[in-house]
Amino acid sequence: MQTPRSAAIDAALEAGRIIRHHLGELDHIDYKGEIDIVTVADHEAEAAVLERLNNAFPDFGILAEESGKQEARNGSSSRWVVDPLDGTTNFANANPHVCVSIALERDGRVTLGVVYDPLLDELFVAERGAGARVNGRRLHVTSTNVFLQSMLATGFPYDVQKRHENLERFQHFTHLTRAVRRVGAAALDLCYVSAGRFDGFWEAGLQPWDSAAGSLMVLEAGGTVTDYYGDEYWIESPGIIATNGHIHHYLLEGLNPDHVESRKS
Repeated sequence: MQTPRSAAIDAALEAGRIIRHHLGELDHIDYKGEIDIVTVADHEAEAAVLERLNNAFPDFGILAEESGKQEARNGSSSRWVVDPLDGTTNFANANPHVCVSIALERDGRVTLGVVYDPLLDELFVAERGAGARVNGRRLHVTSTNVFLQSMLATGFPYDVQKRHENLERFQHFTHLTRAVRRVGAAALDLCYVSAGRFDGFWEAGLQPWDSAAGSLMVLEAGGTVTDYYGDEYWIESPGIIATNGHIHHYLLEGLNPDHVESRKS
């Protein structure tokens, strides 16, 4: 009998196989918005994930990027949160920074996160209270505590009218840190914080499937995850800050200085 962990891993690995098969072989792409795209790989990967998760745990609810909500049955308080292909814009251009993200939410709290990078063959797994690992190796956030020596990552919304807000923040933090990167897959960015490849990450406007698994990964690797106000992060929160903990207050001050000052007074 499968456990949620094994079911999520099996589903992620199968979705990864589909992504590898289609990389660089797309005939066309479709648009969900002005610049928000979807490909055949998104649909096929999601179908494969949902089939495996439904077969293993038919009573669990599902929130998936492409197909939406599937209500839980028989009183279950569990829900899968699925992004079958995070980094679709990268994928459509054969840019190899993509992943599959699957989280399990119980009673509104994420308890399991699985993120698979099929091109680097890296499997990130986190369970609440049991730590985070990549390919079996325990993950730990960095110990960087000097903001100027830190390396950050961020992302930009699909709404082109709102991009200027984060451009200003990007410029602000670029002057204050060693580097800021924008690589285009939030779930992987969060996993990279957990693995010590980034010291921190921020982004507004993410959907639950973008951050559910990755946010748990950071917490279980010893990091700190909040919303832009410094409060506990929920997957419906409008903005996320995830760091090694040591530089968290710098990001809070840069993203929401008025609120930080009001808390001090």
